[in-house]
Amino acid sequence: MLEQYVKKILTSRVYDVAVETPLQPARQLSERLGNQILLKREDLQPVYSFKIRGAYNRIAQLSEEEKARGVITASAGNHAQGVALAAKQLGIKATIVMPRTTPELKVQGVRARGGKAVLHGDAFPEALAHSLKLVEEKGYVYIHPYDDPDVIAGQGTVAMEILWQHPGQLDAIFVPVGGGGLIAGIAAYVKYLRPEVKVIGVEPDDANCLQAAMAAGERVVLPQVGLFADGVAVAQIGEHTFDLCKRYVDEVVTVSSDEICAAVKDIYDDTRSITEPAGALAVAGIKKYVQREGARGQTLVAIDSGANINFDRLRHVAERAELGEKREAIIAVTIPEKPGSFKAFCEAIGKRQITEFNYRYHTDKEAHIFVGVQTHPENDPRELLIDSLRAQGFPVLDLTENELAKLHIRHTVGGHAAAVPEELVFRFEFPERPGALFNFLNKLGGRWNITMFHYRNHGSADGRVLAALQVPEDEREQLAATLEKIGYPFWDETDNPAYHLFLG
Repeated sequence: MLEQYVKKILTSRVYDVAVETPLQPARQLSERLGNQILLKREDLQPVYSFKIRGAYNRIAQLSEEEKARGVITASAGNHAQGVALAAKQLGIKATIVMPRTTPELKVQGVRARGGKAVLHGDAFPEALAHSLKLVEEKGYVYIHPYDDPDVIAGQGTVAMEILWQHPGQLDAIFVPVGGGGLIAGIAAYVKYLRPEVKVIGVEPDDANCLQAAMAAGERVVLPQVGLFADGVAVAQIGEHTFDLCKRYVDEVVTVSSDEICAAVKDIYDDTRSITEPAGALAVAGIKKYVQREGARGQTLVAIDSGANINFDRLRHVAERAELGEKREAIIAVTIPEKPGSFKAFCEAIGKRQITEFNYRYHTDKEAHIFVGVQTHPENDPRELLIDSLRAQGFPVLDLTENELAKLHIRHTVGGHAAAVPEELVFRFEFPERPGALFNFLNKLGGRWNITMFHYRNHGSADGRVLAALQVPEDEREQLAATLEKIGYPFWDETDNPAYHLFLG
Protein backbone atom coordinates (compact mmCIF):
# COMPACT_ATOMS: atom_id res chain seq x y z
CA MET A 1 0.00 0.00 0.00
CA LEU A 2 2.73 2.48 0.97
CA GLU A 3 4.73 1.97 -2.22
CA GLN A 4 1.63 2.60 -4.34
CA TYR A 5 0.85 5.84 -2.52
CA VAL A 6 4.46 7.03 -2.70
CA LYS A 7 4.42 6.53 -6.47
CA LYS A 8 1.15 8.46 -6.71
CA ILE A 9 2.62 11.26 -4.57
CA LEU A 10 5.80 11.46 -6.66
CA THR A 11 3.80 11.69 -9.88
CA SER A 12 1.13 14.10 -8.58
CA ARG A 13 0.49 17.07 -10.87
CA VAL A 14 0.05 19.61 -8.10
CA TYR A 15 2.67 22.12 -9.25
CA ASP A 16 0.69 23.24 -12.27
CA VAL A 17 -1.14 25.44 -9.77
CA ALA A 18 0.19 24.86 -6.23
CA VAL A 19 3.50 26.27 -4.97
CA GLU A 20 6.27 24.76 -2.88
CA THR A 21 5.70 26.44 0.48
CA PRO A 22 8.53 27.38 2.85
CA LEU A 23 9.47 25.47 5.99
CA GLN A 24 9.88 28.45 8.27
CA PRO A 25 11.56 28.47 11.70
CA ALA A 26 9.33 29.77 14.51
CA ARG A 27 12.11 31.42 16.48
CA GLN A 28 10.22 32.78 19.47
CA LEU A 29 8.20 29.61 19.93
CA SER A 30 11.34 27.47 19.55
CA GLU A 31 13.10 29.45 22.26
CA ARG A 32 10.13 29.19 24.62
CA LEU A 33 9.69 25.45 24.14
CA GLY A 34 13.36 24.48 24.03
CA ASN A 35 12.92 22.68 20.69
CA GLN A 36 13.34 23.63 17.03
CA ILE A 37 9.83 24.37 15.75
CA LEU A 38 9.37 24.61 11.98
CA LEU A 39 6.17 25.83 10.32
CA LYS A 40 5.15 24.37 6.95
CA ARG A 41 3.43 27.44 5.52
CA GLU A 42 0.51 25.97 3.55
CA ASP A 43 -1.38 29.19 4.27
CA LEU A 44 0.73 30.69 1.46
CA GLN A 45 -0.92 28.59 -1.27
CA PRO A 46 -2.95 30.45 -3.94
CA VAL A 47 -6.18 29.56 -2.09
CA TYR A 48 -4.55 30.11 1.35
CA SER A 49 -4.78 26.37 2.11
CA PHE A 50 -3.18 23.01 1.26
CA LYS A 51 -6.50 21.87 -0.23
CA ILE A 52 -5.51 23.02 -3.72
CA ARG A 53 -3.00 20.14 -3.90
CA GLY A 54 -5.48 17.29 -3.54
CA ALA A 55 -8.24 18.99 -5.52
CA TYR A 56 -5.98 19.69 -8.49
CA ASN A 57 -4.38 16.24 -8.50
CA ARG A 58 -7.79 14.55 -8.50
CA ILE A 59 -9.24 16.73 -11.26
CA ALA A 60 -6.08 16.44 -13.38
CA GLN A 61 -6.52 12.63 -13.41
CA LEU A 62 -9.98 12.82 -15.02
CA SER A 63 -10.53 11.42 -18.50
CA GLU A 64 -11.50 13.77 -21.32
CA GLU A 65 -15.06 12.43 -21.12
CA GLU A 66 -15.22 13.16 -17.36
CA LYS A 67 -13.76 16.64 -17.83
CA ALA A 68 -16.47 17.41 -20.37
CA ARG A 69 -19.15 16.53 -17.82
CA GLY A 70 -17.83 19.02 -15.28
CA VAL A 71 -17.07 18.55 -11.60
CA ILE A 72 -19.02 19.18 -8.42
CA THR A 73 -18.34 19.11 -4.72
CA ALA A 74 -20.01 20.10 -1.46
CA SER A 75 -17.92 22.24 0.84
CA ALA A 76 -18.20 25.26 3.07
CA GLY A 77 -14.46 25.76 3.27
CA ASN A 78 -11.05 25.51 1.69
CA HIS A 79 -11.79 22.49 -0.51
CA ALA A 80 -14.43 24.55 -2.33
CA GLN A 81 -11.90 27.17 -3.37
CA GLY A 82 -9.36 24.49 -4.28
CA VAL A 83 -11.80 22.75 -6.62
CA ALA A 84 -12.86 26.06 -8.19
CA LEU A 85 -9.28 27.13 -8.93
CA ALA A 86 -8.19 23.67 -10.10
CA ALA A 87 -11.13 23.41 -12.49
CA LYS A 88 -10.50 26.91 -13.83
CA GLN A 89 -6.85 26.06 -14.47
CA LEU A 90 -7.88 22.96 -16.43
CA GLY A 91 -10.75 24.63 -18.30
CA ILE A 92 -13.46 22.57 -16.61
CA LYS A 93 -16.83 23.76 -15.31
CA ALA A 94 -17.08 23.50 -11.51
CA THR A 95 -20.18 23.62 -9.33
CA ILE A 96 -19.72 24.07 -5.60
CA VAL A 97 -22.71 23.41 -3.33
CA MET A 98 -22.36 25.37 -0.10
CA PRO A 99 -24.70 25.72 2.88
CA ARG A 100 -26.55 29.03 3.03
CA THR A 101 -24.71 29.69 6.30
CA THR A 102 -21.30 29.73 4.56
CA PRO A 103 -19.39 32.96 5.33
CA GLU A 104 -19.53 35.41 2.43
CA LEU A 105 -15.71 35.45 2.28
CA LYS A 106 -15.67 31.82 1.15
CA VAL A 107 -18.59 32.17 -1.28
CA GLN A 108 -16.82 35.11 -2.91
CA GLY A 109 -13.59 33.09 -2.99
CA VAL A 110 -15.29 30.35 -5.03
CA ARG A 111 -16.88 32.78 -7.48
CA ALA A 112 -13.66 34.77 -7.88
CA ARG A 113 -11.93 31.56 -8.97
CA GLY A 114 -14.49 30.76 -11.62
CA GLY A 115 -16.66 28.30 -9.70
CA LYS A 116 -20.45 28.32 -9.68
CA ALA A 117 -21.53 28.61 -6.03
CA VAL A 118 -24.91 27.02 -5.33
CA LEU A 119 -26.21 27.85 -1.85
CA HIS A 120 -28.45 25.08 -0.54
CA GLY A 121 -29.57 24.00 2.92
CA ASP A 122 -28.66 25.33 6.33
CA ALA A 123 -25.90 22.82 7.13
CA PHE A 124 -23.31 20.71 5.34
CA PRO A 125 -25.30 17.43 5.22
CA GLU A 126 -28.04 19.17 3.23
CA ALA A 127 -25.49 20.68 0.84
CA LEU A 128 -23.85 17.28 0.40
CA ALA A 129 -27.17 15.58 -0.33
CA HIS A 130 -28.00 18.22 -2.92
CA SER A 131 -24.61 17.86 -4.61
CA LEU A 132 -25.07 14.08 -4.89
CA LYS A 133 -28.54 14.66 -6.33
CA LEU A 134 -27.00 16.92 -8.99
CA VAL A 135 -24.45 14.19 -9.77
CA GLU A 136 -27.36 11.89 -10.64
CA GLU A 137 -29.31 14.53 -12.54
CA LYS A 138 -26.52 16.29 -14.43
CA GLY A 139 -23.79 13.64 -14.64
CA TYR A 140 -21.16 15.76 -12.85
CA VAL A 141 -18.05 14.08 -11.42
CA TYR A 142 -17.96 14.35 -7.63
CA ILE A 143 -14.63 15.51 -6.12
CA HIS A 144 -14.40 14.29 -2.53
CA PRO A 145 -12.65 16.67 -0.10
CA TYR A 146 -10.50 13.96 1.49
CA ASP A 147 -11.58 10.34 0.99
CA ASP A 148 -10.06 9.67 -2.42
CA PRO A 149 -6.62 8.16 -3.27
CA ASP A 150 -5.75 10.94 -5.73
CA VAL A 151 -6.72 13.63 -3.21
CA ILE A 152 -4.64 11.88 -0.53
CA ALA A 153 -1.68 11.67 -2.91
CA GLY A 154 -1.95 15.36 -3.72
CA GLN A 155 -1.90 16.27 -0.04
CA GLY A 156 1.06 13.90 0.46
CA THR A 157 3.25 16.25 -1.58
CA VAL A 158 3.43 18.37 1.58
CA ALA A 159 5.52 15.59 3.17
CA MET A 160 7.65 15.24 0.05
CA GLU A 161 8.60 18.91 0.34
CA ILE A 162 9.29 18.69 4.08
CA LEU A 163 11.75 15.82 3.65
CA TRP A 164 13.73 17.50 0.90
CA GLN A 165 13.64 20.89 2.64
CA HIS A 166 14.88 19.41 5.92
CA PRO A 167 17.03 16.30 5.39
CA GLY A 168 18.59 16.46 8.88
CA GLN A 169 17.23 15.56 12.31
CA LEU A 170 13.45 15.38 12.28
CA ASP A 171 11.62 13.95 15.28
CA ALA A 172 7.93 14.48 14.55
CA ILE A 173 5.48 16.09 12.15
CA PHE A 174 2.23 17.41 13.64
CA VAL A 175 -0.75 17.47 11.29
CA PRO A 176 -4.27 18.94 11.69
CA VAL A 177 -6.96 16.31 11.15
CA GLY A 178 -10.47 16.68 9.76
CA GLY A 179 -11.44 13.93 7.32
CA GLY A 180 -7.84 12.72 7.27
CA GLY A 181 -6.67 13.42 3.69
CA LEU A 182 -3.66 15.50 4.73
CA ILE A 183 -2.40 13.25 7.51
CA ALA A 184 -2.96 10.08 5.45
CA GLY A 185 -0.85 11.44 2.59
CA ILE A 186 1.88 12.71 4.91
CA ALA A 187 1.97 9.45 6.91
CA ALA A 188 2.22 7.30 3.76
CA TYR A 189 5.18 9.24 2.39
CA VAL A 190 7.06 9.75 5.66
CA LYS A 191 6.70 6.17 6.93
CA TYR A 192 7.94 4.77 3.61
CA LEU A 193 11.07 6.94 3.48
CA ARG A 194 11.80 7.84 7.10
CA PRO A 195 9.81 5.50 9.37
CA GLU A 196 11.61 6.78 12.49
CA VAL A 197 9.88 10.17 12.17
CA LYS A 198 6.68 10.33 14.20
CA VAL A 199 3.49 11.45 12.49
CA ILE A 200 1.12 12.91 15.08
CA GLY A 201 -2.41 14.04 14.37
CA VAL A 202 -3.97 17.00 16.17
CA GLU A 203 -7.73 17.42 16.58
CA PRO A 204 -10.03 19.71 18.57
CA ASP A 205 -11.22 17.91 21.69
CA ASP A 206 -14.81 18.35 20.48
CA ALA A 207 -14.16 17.06 16.92
CA ASN A 208 -11.81 14.10 17.50
CA CYS A 209 -13.08 11.64 14.88
CA LEU A 210 -9.65 10.07 14.20
CA GLN A 211 -8.79 9.66 17.88
CA ALA A 212 -12.16 8.00 18.50
CA ALA A 213 -11.71 5.69 15.50
CA MET A 214 -8.21 4.65 16.56
CA ALA A 215 -9.43 3.92 20.09
CA ALA A 216 -12.34 1.83 18.76
CA GLY A 217 -10.31 0.12 16.02
CA GLU A 218 -12.90 1.18 13.45
CA ARG A 219 -14.50 4.29 12.01
CA VAL A 220 -17.07 5.84 14.32
CA VAL A 221 -19.52 8.72 13.88
CA LEU A 222 -19.26 11.45 16.49
CA PRO A 223 -22.72 12.35 17.86
CA GLN A 224 -21.78 16.02 17.92
CA VAL A 225 -18.97 18.05 16.37
CA GLY A 226 -17.63 21.40 17.60
CA LEU A 227 -17.61 24.13 14.97
CA PHE A 228 -14.93 26.51 16.21
CA ALA A 229 -12.21 24.94 14.04
CA ASP A 230 -14.62 24.66 11.11
CA GLY A 231 -11.92 23.46 8.71
CA VAL A 232 -11.72 20.15 10.60
CA ALA A 233 -15.32 19.84 11.82
CA VAL A 234 -15.85 16.29 10.54
CA ALA A 235 -17.96 13.66 12.31
CA GLN A 236 -16.34 10.58 10.74
CA ILE A 237 -12.84 9.92 9.42
CA GLY A 238 -12.69 8.83 5.78
CA GLU A 239 -12.54 5.17 4.76
CA HIS A 240 -9.39 5.39 2.62
CA THR A 241 -7.78 7.81 5.06
CA PHE A 242 -8.43 5.59 8.07
CA ASP A 243 -6.86 2.59 6.32
CA LEU A 244 -3.61 4.57 6.25
CA CYS A 245 -3.96 6.35 9.59
CA LYS A 246 -4.58 3.23 11.67
CA ARG A 247 -1.31 1.76 10.35
CA TYR A 248 1.01 4.73 10.09
CA VAL A 249 -0.11 7.52 12.42
CA ASP A 250 1.74 7.29 15.73
CA GLU A 251 -0.82 9.07 17.92
CA VAL A 252 -3.47 11.78 18.06
CA VAL A 253 -3.32 14.76 20.41
CA THR A 254 -6.45 16.79 21.19
CA VAL A 255 -6.54 20.46 22.15
CA SER A 256 -9.16 22.90 23.43
CA SER A 257 -10.52 25.96 21.63
CA ASP A 258 -8.58 28.20 24.01
CA GLU A 259 -5.34 26.33 23.21
CA ILE A 260 -6.06 26.79 19.49
CA CYS A 261 -6.54 30.55 20.03
CA ALA A 262 -3.22 30.71 21.86
CA ALA A 263 -1.56 28.91 18.93
CA VAL A 264 -3.02 31.44 16.45
CA LYS A 265 -1.30 34.13 18.52
CA ASP A 266 1.97 32.14 18.63
CA ILE A 267 2.04 31.89 14.83
CA TYR A 268 1.24 35.59 14.51
CA ASP A 269 4.05 36.51 16.91
CA ASP A 270 6.59 34.57 14.82
CA THR A 271 5.33 35.22 11.27
CA ARG A 272 2.97 38.23 11.44
CA SER A 273 0.43 36.05 9.63
CA ILE A 274 -3.05 35.18 10.86
CA THR A 275 -4.03 31.53 10.70
CA GLU A 276 -7.52 30.06 10.76
CA PRO A 277 -8.30 27.91 13.85
CA ALA A 278 -7.80 24.62 11.97
CA GLY A 279 -4.49 25.93 10.63
CA ALA A 280 -3.16 26.50 14.16
CA LEU A 281 -4.03 23.01 15.43
CA ALA A 282 -0.57 21.57 14.81
CA VAL A 283 1.19 24.29 16.83
CA ALA A 284 -1.28 23.78 19.69
CA GLY A 285 -0.54 20.04 19.50
CA ILE A 286 3.22 20.59 19.63
CA LYS A 287 2.90 22.72 22.75
CA LYS A 288 0.80 20.08 24.48
CA TYR A 289 3.16 17.27 23.38
CA VAL A 290 6.28 19.12 24.58
CA GLN A 291 4.68 19.82 27.96
CA ARG A 292 3.55 16.20 28.34
CA GLU A 293 6.81 14.59 27.23
CA GLY A 294 9.24 17.17 28.61
CA ALA A 295 10.81 17.16 25.15
CA ARG A 296 13.99 19.21 24.66
CA GLY A 297 16.32 19.65 21.69
CA GLN A 298 13.96 18.00 19.20
CA THR A 299 13.03 19.15 15.71
CA LEU A 300 9.25 19.34 15.36
CA VAL A 301 7.29 20.40 12.27
CA ALA A 302 3.80 21.91 12.41
CA ILE A 303 1.64 22.04 9.29
CA ASP A 304 0.17 25.56 9.17
CA SER A 305 -2.67 24.35 6.98
CA GLY A 306 -4.69 27.44 6.12
CA ALA A 307 -5.54 31.10 6.65
CA ASN A 308 -9.17 31.41 5.57
CA ILE A 309 -10.54 33.10 8.66
CA ASN A 310 -13.35 35.64 8.74
CA PHE A 311 -12.16 38.94 10.18
CA ASP A 312 -14.94 39.08 12.77
CA ARG A 313 -13.73 35.79 14.32
CA LEU A 314 -10.51 37.47 15.39
CA ARG A 315 -12.41 39.11 18.26
CA HIS A 316 -13.05 35.72 19.82
CA VAL A 317 -9.53 34.44 19.09
CA ALA A 318 -7.92 37.45 20.75
CA GLU A 319 -10.25 37.21 23.75
CA ARG A 320 -9.43 33.57 24.40
CA ALA A 321 -5.73 33.45 23.47
CA GLU A 322 -4.51 34.53 26.90
CA LEU A 323 -6.64 31.85 28.57
CA GLY A 324 -5.26 29.23 26.20
CA GLU A 325 -1.73 30.31 27.03
CA LYS A 326 -2.58 30.14 30.76
CA ARG A 327 -1.74 33.84 31.04
CA GLU A 328 -5.12 34.88 32.44
CA ALA A 329 -7.16 33.59 35.36
CA ILE A 330 -10.91 34.18 35.53
CA ILE A 331 -12.06 34.10 39.15
CA ALA A 332 -15.09 34.94 41.27
CA VAL A 333 -14.35 36.42 44.67
CA THR A 334 -16.71 37.17 47.56
CA ILE A 335 -15.81 40.22 49.66
CA PRO A 336 -17.55 41.84 52.64
CA GLU A 337 -19.91 44.67 51.70
CA LYS A 338 -18.22 47.32 53.80
CA PRO A 339 -15.85 50.27 53.32
CA GLY A 340 -12.25 49.23 52.61
CA SER A 341 -13.06 45.76 51.26
CA PHE A 342 -12.40 46.67 47.64
CA LYS A 343 -9.06 48.24 48.54
CA ALA A 344 -8.10 45.19 50.59
CA PHE A 345 -8.85 42.89 47.67
CA CYS A 346 -6.74 44.99 45.29
CA GLU A 347 -3.87 44.84 47.77
CA ALA A 348 -4.26 41.06 47.93
CA ILE A 349 -3.94 40.85 44.12
CA GLY A 350 -0.61 42.65 44.41
CA LYS A 351 1.18 43.92 41.32
CA ARG A 352 -0.59 41.56 38.94
CA GLN A 353 -2.37 43.16 36.00
CA ILE A 354 -6.19 43.05 36.25
CA THR A 355 -7.62 42.34 32.78
CA GLU A 356 -11.30 42.55 33.69
CA PHE A 357 -13.28 43.60 36.74
CA ASN A 358 -17.02 43.33 37.27
CA TYR A 359 -18.67 44.21 40.56
CA ARG A 360 -22.31 43.84 41.63
CA TYR A 361 -23.95 44.59 44.96
CA HIS A 362 -25.36 41.34 46.33
CA THR A 363 -26.59 41.88 49.89
CA ASP A 364 -25.80 44.29 52.68
CA LYS A 365 -23.27 41.74 53.97
CA GLU A 366 -21.30 40.63 50.88
CA ALA A 367 -20.52 41.40 47.24
CA HIS A 368 -19.45 39.12 44.39
CA ILE A 369 -16.66 40.22 42.06
CA PHE A 370 -15.87 38.74 38.63
CA VAL A 371 -12.19 39.34 37.89
CA GLY A 372 -9.68 38.61 35.16
CA VAL A 373 -6.07 38.60 36.33
CA GLN A 374 -2.90 38.23 34.28
CA THR A 375 -0.85 35.17 35.26
CA HIS A 376 2.15 33.28 33.87
CA PRO A 377 2.23 29.50 33.49
CA GLU A 378 5.77 29.31 34.93
CA ASN A 379 6.60 32.45 36.91
CA ASP A 380 3.18 33.15 38.41
CA PRO A 381 0.73 30.29 37.78
CA ARG A 382 -3.01 30.63 38.36
CA GLU A 383 -2.88 28.22 41.30
CA LEU A 384 -0.44 30.51 43.13
CA LEU A 385 -2.82 33.45 42.78
CA ILE A 386 -5.81 31.48 44.04
CA ASP A 387 -3.91 29.97 46.98
CA SER A 388 -2.65 33.44 47.92
CA LEU A 389 -6.13 34.98 47.92
CA ARG A 390 -7.61 32.13 49.93
CA ALA A 391 -4.78 32.38 52.45
CA GLN A 392 -5.72 36.05 52.92
CA GLY A 393 -9.31 35.11 53.70
CA PHE A 394 -11.00 35.68 50.33
CA PRO A 395 -13.38 32.93 49.15
CA VAL A 396 -12.35 32.27 45.52
CA LEU A 397 -14.08 30.27 42.78
CA ASP A 398 -11.84 29.46 39.80
CA LEU A 399 -13.85 29.98 36.58
CA THR A 400 -10.96 29.79 34.10
CA GLU A 401 -12.16 26.46 32.65
CA ASN A 402 -15.86 27.27 33.03
CA GLU A 403 -17.33 27.66 29.53
CA LEU A 404 -20.50 29.40 30.74
CA ALA A 405 -18.43 31.96 32.62
CA LYS A 406 -16.14 32.65 29.65
CA LEU A 407 -18.86 32.82 27.00
CA HIS A 408 -21.67 34.59 28.84
CA ILE A 409 -21.25 35.47 32.52
CA ARG A 410 -18.36 37.85 31.92
CA HIS A 411 -20.68 39.85 29.63
CA THR A 412 -23.81 39.72 31.80
CA VAL A 413 -22.46 40.25 35.31
CA GLY A 414 -24.76 42.60 37.19
CA GLY A 415 -27.90 40.85 36.04
CA HIS A 416 -29.03 39.53 39.42
CA ALA A 417 -32.80 39.26 39.65
CA ALA A 418 -35.15 38.87 42.57
CA ALA A 419 -35.79 35.22 43.38
CA VAL A 420 -37.23 33.53 40.30
CA PRO A 421 -39.12 30.38 41.29
CA GLU A 422 -38.58 27.18 39.27
CA GLU A 423 -35.95 28.72 37.00
CA LEU A 424 -33.85 26.42 34.77
CA VAL A 425 -30.83 27.68 32.87
CA PHE A 426 -29.55 26.34 29.54
CA ARG A 427 -26.69 27.11 27.21
CA PHE A 428 -27.39 26.62 23.48
CA GLU A 429 -25.49 26.72 20.20
CA PHE A 430 -27.69 28.22 17.48
CA PRO A 431 -26.95 27.77 13.78
CA GLU A 432 -26.02 31.23 12.54
CA ARG A 433 -28.74 31.78 9.96
CA PRO A 434 -31.84 33.93 9.51
CA GLY A 435 -34.82 32.61 11.46
CA ALA A 436 -32.80 30.56 13.96
CA LEU A 437 -34.15 32.47 16.97
CA PHE A 438 -37.71 32.42 15.65
CA ASN A 439 -37.43 28.67 15.04
CA PHE A 440 -36.31 28.22 18.65
CA LEU A 441 -39.14 30.33 20.10
CA ASN A 442 -41.72 28.81 17.77
CA LYS A 443 -40.86 25.22 18.68
CA LEU A 444 -40.54 26.09 22.34
CA GLY A 445 -44.02 27.55 22.24
CA GLY A 446 -45.55 29.90 24.78
CA ARG A 447 -45.78 27.28 27.51
CA TRP A 448 -42.83 28.37 29.64
CA ASN A 449 -41.82 31.89 30.60
CA ILE A 450 -38.35 32.97 29.42
CA THR A 451 -36.75 34.76 32.37
CA MET A 452 -33.29 35.45 30.90
CA PHE A 453 -31.78 35.49 27.43
CA HIS A 454 -28.25 36.37 26.34
CA TYR A 455 -26.95 35.87 22.81
CA ARG A 456 -23.38 36.22 21.58
CA ASN A 457 -22.06 35.64 18.09
CA HIS A 458 -18.41 34.73 17.50
CA GLY A 459 -18.36 35.21 13.76
CA SER A 460 -18.53 31.48 13.09
CA ALA A 461 -21.19 29.05 11.99
CA ASP A 462 -22.93 29.07 15.35
CA GLY A 463 -24.22 31.69 17.77
CA ARG A 464 -24.02 31.23 21.53
CA VAL A 465 -27.15 31.60 23.65
CA LEU A 466 -27.85 31.59 27.37
CA ALA A 467 -31.50 31.27 28.32
CA ALA A 468 -33.51 30.67 31.49
CA LEU A 469 -37.05 29.31 31.68
CA GLN A 470 -39.59 29.00 34.47
CA VAL A 471 -40.59 25.32 34.46
CA PRO A 472 -42.72 23.59 37.12
CA GLU A 473 -41.22 20.40 38.55
CA ASP A 474 -43.85 18.16 36.95
CA GLU A 475 -43.19 19.57 33.45
CA ARG A 476 -39.42 19.13 33.28
CA GLU A 477 -39.52 15.88 31.34
CA GLN A 478 -41.74 17.56 28.76
CA LEU A 479 -39.26 20.45 28.51
CA ALA A 480 -36.38 18.04 27.92
CA ALA A 481 -38.30 16.35 25.11
CA THR A 482 -39.14 19.73 23.56
CA LEU A 483 -35.51 20.89 23.62
CA GLU A 484 -34.37 17.63 22.01
CA LYS A 485 -36.96 18.13 19.27
CA ILE A 486 -35.72 21.67 18.51
CA GLY A 487 -32.40 20.08 17.55
CA TYR A 488 -29.94 22.70 18.77
CA PRO A 489 -27.05 21.45 20.97
CA PHE A 490 -27.73 22.46 24.57
CA TRP A 491 -26.33 22.07 28.06
CA ASP A 492 -28.20 22.34 31.39
CA GLU A 493 -26.37 25.01 33.42
CA THR A 494 -28.89 25.33 36.26
CA ASP A 495 -26.35 24.13 38.83
CA ASN A 496 -23.43 26.09 37.42
CA PRO A 497 -21.85 28.09 40.28
CA ALA A 498 -21.07 31.04 37.97
CA TYR A 499 -24.80 31.42 37.30
CA HIS A 500 -25.70 31.26 41.00
CA LEU A 501 -23.12 33.89 41.95
CA PHE A 502 -23.90 36.49 39.31
CA LEU A 503 -27.30 35.88 37.77
CA GLY A 504 -29.37 33.58 39.97
